[in-house]
Amino acid sequence: MSMLRIFGLGNNNLFGSLPGNKSFNLPMLQKLGLSWNHFTGPIQPALARSNKLELLSISINNFTGPVPAWLATMPRLSTILLSANNLVGKIPVELSNHTDLVMLDLSVNQLEGEIPPQIGYLRNLNYLSFSTNLLTVPTTFGNVRSLTGLYVDGNKLSRKLNFLHALSNCKNLSTLGISSNSFAGSIPDYLGNLTSQLQYFIASSNSLTGNIPDTIANLSSLTTIDLDGNQLSGTIPVSITTLNNLQELNLANNTLTGAIPEEISRLTRLVRLYLDKNQLSGSIPSTMGNLSELQYMTSSLNSLSSTIPFSLWRLSKLISLNLAYNMLTGPLPRDVSQVKQIAQMDLSSNLMTGGLPDSLGRLQMLTYLNLSNNSFEEQIPSSFGELVSIETMDLSYNSLRGTIPKSLANLTFLTSLNLSFNKPDGPIPDRGIFSNITLQSLRGNDALWGPSRLGISPCQSHHKSPESLIKIILPVAGGVAILATCLCILIRTKIKKCKRTSVPSESNIINYRLISFHELVRATENFSEDNLLGSGNFGKVFKGQLDDESIVAVKVLSMQHEGASVSFDAECRALRMARHRNLVKILSTCSNFEFKALVLQYMPNGSLDSWLHSSNSPQGLGFLKRLEIMLDVAMAMEYLHHQHTEVVLHCDLKPSNVLLDADMTAHIADFGIAKLLLGDDNSIALTNMPGTIGYMAPAYGSTGKASRMSDVFSYGIMMLEVFTGKRPTGPLFGEELSLRQWVTEAFPTRLIDVVDNKVLSQGIKSDCHAGDESASREQSIILNTCLASVIELSLQCSSTMPDERTAMDKVVVKLNKVKVDYCLRLEGE
Repeated sequence: MSMLRIFGLGNNNLFGSLPGNKSFNLPMLQKLGLSWNHFTGPIQPALARSNKLELLSISINNFTGPVPAWLATMPRLSTILLSANNLVGKIPVELSNHTDLVMLDLSVNQLEGEIPPQIGYLRNLNYLSFSTNLLTVPTTFGNVRSLTGLYVDGNKLSRKLNFLHALSNCKNLSTLGISSNSFAGSIPDYLGNLTSQLQYFIASSNSLTGNIPDTIANLSSLTTIDLDGNQLSGTIPVSITTLNNLQELNLANNTLTGAIPEEISRLTRLVRLYLDKNQLSGSIPSTMGNLSELQYMTSSLNSLSSTIPFSLWRLSKLISLNLAYNMLTGPLPRDVSQVKQIAQMDLSSNLMTGGLPDSLGRLQMLTYLNLSNNSFEEQIPSSFGELVSIETMDLSYNSLRGTIPKSLANLTFLTSLNLSFNKPDGPIPDRGIFSNITLQSLRGNDALWGPSRLGISPCQSHHKSPESLIKIILPVAGGVAILATCLCILIRTKIKKCKRTSVPSESNIINYRLISFHELVRATENFSEDNLLGSGNFGKVFKGQLDDESIVAVKVLSMQHEGASVSFDAECRALRMARHRNLVKILSTCSNFEFKALVLQYMPNGSLDSWLHSSNSPQGLGFLKRLEIMLDVAMAMEYLHHQHTEVVLHCDLKPSNVLLDADMTAHIADFGIAKLLLGDDNSIALTNMPGTIGYMAPAYGSTGKASRMSDVFSYGIMMLEVFTGKRPTGPLFGEELSLRQWVTEAFPTRLIDVVDNKVLSQGIKSDCHAGDESASREQSIILNTCLASVIELSLQCSSTMPDERTAMDKVVVKLNKVKVDYCLRLEGE
């Protein structure tokens, strides 16, 4: 051991404390990595004996006590990473004597007091993070000329931004994070003197005032400007639109006035634009249509007027649009279908008129739609029944007429529907969302009739003549209009007085936002094992609660794995534009030189694998539920293979990569080895990171060539596993017998010998409300017939010959037919 040079035990589940002076003797040690464990106690001075140590990485543990001053006595130490522990006290000034120091990370501890000015003379330092501590006095870093990243966010730093002047000497600075402090005063003009290499300027949640300086345009490499949550005033400077590399502009929660500049169209790489909760006025520029990369736009709680420009509806990559609480007028255009990726749309509380266009029904990725508190009229289009992903729809407080379309009852994911205070008439549909709808969602609609439980007339009633109604309604309407106008003015006045007024709960749109490493540490309780959801080759997944109280899954990549960075990039690239209800959503990412994580949609019901094979599974899955899960997976793969802007190959389909939400809806996860293809049918991709044994197509496993049909093969094997309950790598199978061969020998006459007993025992009594505790012979015949169809499709998909496999779009059609036939025949019994 005395000759040991590299000692790495990071990312394990180790406990205890570091050994003391008597037992620790590693004189040749150069690198010590103990991050991502559960070590406690102080950082032992015995480490000082290892005077050849170059790297000390003990982040994300539970070490206590002060930052050791004796670290400065170790002559070769160039990297000190102590983040996310429980260290207290002050930053030792002795560290400034360590002139060869390159990286210093003391973030996410409980350090207090001032940042020693002497730290500013470490000329070789290129990464410095004091984030998320209790530091109160800033210092200058102008002599740290090699600095590339400076992070002091999440402290109690105050005073003005005078230290920015000295930072102009740091010619390699790419990231400056000063958010969540108490910095005050204006942003100085000499911000523009910082290096043109600066990419990230993050100064949100401070108390900055005054105008945004025009000189910010000098920082030509900026990709992110985040000034959210300050007290900035004045107009949005036109000069900011010359930043050609800008991808995120966040000016929300300030008091900016004036119009959105027409020149914003120059920002052709802009992906995220946040302007909500300001005092902006005027119209939305028609030039916004040139922002072809735009995915997120929020400009709610302003005073924007005029109509929404038609060019905005040509942004084909738009995912979230929030223009609520403005004074926008006019109708929606007839064709809005080009925003085909949009998932959330909130146009509520404006002055918009006209009918709702049929083309809204073609937005099949839409999960949230809020058009309430406008003056829309005419009928609710029946095409709204084609919004297959919709979960929340609010059309309340408009003037919509006619009958409620029965097609809305077919929306299986719709859980919140508000039609109150419109002018519909006729019957209330009795299926789907309407089977448990409440009066609150329908109140103020006196011409409707339906179930007595709602307190609504159970049949069509006789109404007064139109002439008599007009005599009553007109005077009342006039009075109500005057009162509503007064209330609207009063409400808007109060909104402007409160900088952080939140949008009502109905518009709970989740937008992409920056999430820091320090917030993830808090969210997961320092990546506690108690929050561990699972682990794999490339890292671990933790349950977490963010600062806004939302529950997420945090996938942390193990940077020791040589494929981790490639996996991270592949997953981000594959899901960058993939928006489908059956894909796990990436809510955000967090990445720095030693840490990469994906913030994902949380799935409370775990993986399909655990439901199939775990003894702790709460209950078995019946035939219909298994069929629905495989249909969900098929629809997601159909989207990736045939409907997405780029063909995406998953390359590792298996039950552990299928996750189930609270409603047992399936979502495909883990795109760590995904590949993008050209759109032609014969495209292949080469990969040196193959999928999982047992699920890989033969050609993919032997040559590394992946195609649509290799994904289809994996899907077919997975479907066999789902309905037999047998893993393809189980003890029954090996070189002489595969899962597919085993099923093939039993198909079609002996399926009862290979199908999971839980499918047979629970299929009848739980599916489609069959209601008979002991399944009749006819019901058994129905189940067996449908099982045969599913197994036959599974065998086709898993054929050894790619040309014989069934494409995913056809799989969706066939499974849908099986599901419909099964339910209709059972209900007919």
